[in-house]
Amino acid sequence: MITRCYLEITNICNLNCFFCPKTDRAKRRLTMDEFETLTNRLQGEIKFLYFHLMGEPLLHPLLPQFITIARAKGFIPVLTTNGTLLSQGYSVIDALPHKIQISLHSHEGNSREDACEYINEVMKFSLEAAARGIVVVLRFWNEGGSESNNDNLIQLISQYVPQPWTQRYDGWRLKENLYIEYDKIFEWPDSERDEYACNESFCYALRNQIGVLVDGSVVPCCLDHAGEINLGNLFEKELDEILSSPRARAIYDGFTRHSAVEPLCRRCGYAAVTKRFRK
Repeated sequence: MITRCYLEITNICNLNCFFCPKTDRAKRRLTMDEFETLTNRLQGEIKFLYFHLMGEPLLHPLLPQFITIARAKGFIPVLTTNGTLLSQGYSVIDALPHKIQISLHSHEGNSREDACEYINEVMKFSLEAAARGIVVVLRFWNEGGSESNNDNLIQLISQYVPQPWTQRYDGWRLKENLYIEYDKIFEWPDSERDEYACNESFCYALRNQIGVLVDGSVVPCCLDHAGEINLGNLFEKELDEILSSPRARAIYDGFTRHSAVEPLCRRCGYAAVTKRFRK
């Protein structure tokens, strides 16, 4: 079983973060029938279902229903959001996803001025979700970048959950089910850039993660935002058939040998900066 699948229910976003590579793909949302088809083909093959790749999932009007359906089919639903639409998303709490990840660095990425209003919305939502048993992670994935606003946001957060907090290896535990997480800023993979070019590499793509774009294209990981490594379409084929294709097997076997066979994988800024995939 693959641990996680990043299912792109929409590739539409309401922000323009400087660190996001964006996408030139046609803008669309999954219909209910399309979501049913994709999740039926993922059922029994995937453990965690992440409602994110490109796009802001809270823009999708069917998100609460999607979460409920995913739970009924045995998936563990996880939501990643930029946190700007939470005041409209309390029905998501009622659907009870396992985890909600809120990317606070999106505030920095858009030079937003309304930090107090933003954190007020984030914390009201987060405290209610955490009280309902949902794990909430407030993410600062901007270490090594422009971190100038982090301290200000931390101070605003501490007005809702006073310090001291419990330190963890990647951040803080504020209270039950509520966490702050830090990580390094990184460059998205780009097959046209040689800055991070490296043939010797290891990655968990196709081992414990895949991505499914809004048009049904299956990609090896959540960083293939353009669908450059299109392994097949889940609307047309079963997942086993897609993952057993020659291209998919070459990627899997290559990483087994610590070799990146795809140009995009050889130029992955995430692997180079975070070094999470080195063995």
